[in-house]
Amino acid sequence: MAESPAAVMRQLHDEHAAALWAFCLHLTGNDRAHAEDVAQETLLRAWRNAAVLEESRGSVRSWLFTVARNIVIDEWRSRRARSEFPTDDLGELPAVDDRTDELLLSWVVAEALSHLSDDHRSVLLECYYRGRSVAEVARRLGIPEGTVKSRTHYALRSLRLALEELGVGA
Repeated sequence: MAESPAAVMRQLHDEHAAALWAFCLHLTGNDRAHAEDVAQETLLRAWRNAAVLEESRGSVRSWLFTVARNIVIDEWRSRRARSEFPTDDLGELPAVDDRTDELLLSWVVAEALSHLSDDHRSVLLECYYRGRSVAEVARRLGIPEGTVKSRTHYALRSLRLALEELGVGA
């Protein structure tokens, strides 16, 4: 007559509990509470899989150790997966109080400006960097105001293209 499940579990506990406990304590880095949880879960799985244990009578301890190890690994993976989160959900990151982005942008714009003709570059420098009015730029460069306006328009288009070629685009 086959033994009752309670008797099998009692025998399993008597033969392997001390070794299982020591192994679980090692797996959890001497965290006693966690080791108890792992040992308890391991024995619960053994109870649920009594048929497997009866078939592998010679290697019950190795089965228990493997189950305990897998429990710890699964917990570790689960914790790691929960602690990782997609960066798409971060939204806008807070601005850093340094001027690195501003400096990099100024270098890129300076490089893009170097791709413009002298006429276009001079109009943009006078209007946007020195803040002069169209009339002032016209007097300073000795050209009509209408020419300043059209050069500014075409210079901005050329600047946009140059920035796109440098990998900066809207």
